[in-house]
Amino acid sequence: MPSQANPYKNTAKNSAIPTAGPKPDGWASQSQADETGQQSVIRTLAYLWPYIWPQDRRDLQRRVFIAALFLIVAKLITAATPFFFKYATDALAGENTGLPLFALPPLMLIVAFIVGRIMVSGFTQLRDALFARVGQHAVRKLALQTFTHMHQLSLRFHLERRTGGLSRLIERGTKGIESIVRYTVLSTMPVIIEFVLYLGIFAYYFGWAYVGVIAVTVLAYSLFTIKTSDWRTKIRRDMNRSDTAANSKAVDALLNFETVKYFGNESAEAQRFDRSMARYEAAATKTWTSLGWLNFGQALIFSVGMLACMILSAQAVQNGTQTIGDFVMVHVFLMQLAQPLGFIGAVYREIRQALTDIESMFQLLAIPPEVSDKDNAPDLAVRGGHIRFNNVRFHYHANRSILQGISFDVPAGQTVAIVGPSGAGKSTISRLLLRFYDVKSGSISIDGQDIRDVTQNSLRAAMGVVPQDTVLFNDTIGYNIHYGDLTASSAAVEHAAEYAQIDKFIAQLPDGYDTEVGERGLKLSGGEKQRVAIARTILKAPPILILDEATSALDTRTEQGIKSALDKIAKDRTTVVIAHRLSTVTDADEIIVLDGGEIKERGTHAYLLAQNGLYATMWARQQAVSDAELRLQALNDEDTAAI
Repeated sequence: MPSQANPYKNTAKNSAIPTAGPKPDGWASQSQADETGQQSVIRTLAYLWPYIWPQDRRDLQRRVFIAALFLIVAKLITAATPFFFKYATDALAGENTGLPLFALPPLMLIVAFIVGRIMVSGFTQLRDALFARVGQHAVRKLALQTFTHMHQLSLRFHLERRTGGLSRLIERGTKGIESIVRYTVLSTMPVIIEFVLYLGIFAYYFGWAYVGVIAVTVLAYSLFTIKTSDWRTKIRRDMNRSDTAANSKAVDALLNFETVKYFGNESAEAQRFDRSMARYEAAATKTWTSLGWLNFGQALIFSVGMLACMILSAQAVQNGTQTIGDFVMVHVFLMQLAQPLGFIGAVYREIRQALTDIESMFQLLAIPPEVSDKDNAPDLAVRGGHIRFNNVRFHYHANRSILQGISFDVPAGQTVAIVGPSGAGKSTISRLLLRFYDVKSGSISIDGQDIRDVTQNSLRAAMGVVPQDTVLFNDTIGYNIHYGDLTASSAAVEHAAEYAQIDKFIAQLPDGYDTEVGERGLKLSGGEKQRVAIARTILKAPPILILDEATSALDTRTEQGIKSALDKIAKDRTTVVIAHRLSTVTDADEIIVLDGGEIKERGTHAYLLAQNGLYATMWARQQAVSDAELRLQALNDEDTAAI
């Protein structure tokens, strides 16, 4: 897609958004949108034009050109058909038209009138069929652009955004784009052409009085439609907000199905959802009621204008300056004018409603990524995987510091564990290393390369992560393991599952690797999901490994069994272990103890125990809990054996 001058003026913060195709830098607020509706339409059309006339698709450009040609032919035929009806009427009334072109039997003139209308319908449908691919191509490109942009936004954005509201926003936005593309090209142009033709015909055949009446009627009709549609846009926006809120609450409740059941709050969730739907009901009722008033006002204005023209024509027939055929032709032209006038209202109404629907989508596209690659950034070159944190400071919010100048090294091929109480900043270190956020000061480097200077794709390609909270795709267990390397063979997937000690569990499933895991992997236990995460990381085989509470969902006995698998994949790899359970990091080359965003202790397991400090206290507490768990498990095993 070629670059273009950006039609949007940023109202907040200018920042380039590195995705394919042009993108708005900003979007007016709702109050600004109400005040500058016309400007919004123009800006939107300017923004969408490269998608309607794509420079890299000559085939689509030809379709646009041929569709426009069919449009013009259809309107010329539309303007000619009332003449056949006029001369058929005059012939039936015994009038002599005196025109060789229309010197046909009345029956043939009537047939010509009907054939003309059929041809108009045919050319119109051909135009729509040709343009369909153009419109759908624009929708597809913009939907892909939005989807890509969402994946470039920061983790902070996705933590604060409601999934249900976001999906509905994109759904309405893509439909709104389709409406704007279709209505502006397939309806606005025909209206303009038809209106100009009719004014010329009336001026030439009937005089300027008719032109004046028609012009006043069209002007009044258009102004009424625009003002009323602007008023309805505010109502539509309220309806959209209510719809988004209701959908968000529904999705949120369904995602937390088990929590709702735990506390028996089904009725409370139903009432919460119903309150949102009640607001939607009120807004939707206003929308349909206002539509009724709009349609009635349009019909009234046009009927008054039509009455004035028919009275002028009737008087002319009585005075002998017009024939009955002229009177009929005036009526036919006015009836044909009613259709494009109706389109004026419908087009403007649909465009304004579509603008309301895509307004939030454009606001989403205007959000700059918190983390972006530098221009011409090189790929990360991993030579050994030496990681260095140099005086790193970071905070999510300015008034709450998370990391306060920490410095440490993870030599190539070694394992460094980071432990500490909850809230100490352990998981923040993995997020910074993956560059989900940029450090506020200091630097993080890999083999001497500042991670802010290399591409994010190459950085993350060099890392394998087993996260604390494993979320799986709603697909098969085989697909979720395969996700670690989508180019890997089935044999490699099975080998990774064996390494992660989940192969026996999969073999017991009726569908094996084709077993569906459900939404977010809810059909699997926490330990099974964790093993899938380990398997797909094994399949990726990265030079740098991040284990972020990798055994947090496992019981003590299972943890001991899987620790050997983690040790195997960590061998000869640079490994950062974020751990709550200290039993998983006793073999680490160095253990860093964080507390309050600062490094309080560091050293090997034996050294830290000898210091009798924070680490030793945490170790003693956890050992007591682990011994209790093992005793309880042993009792359960005895009971099972007795049964």
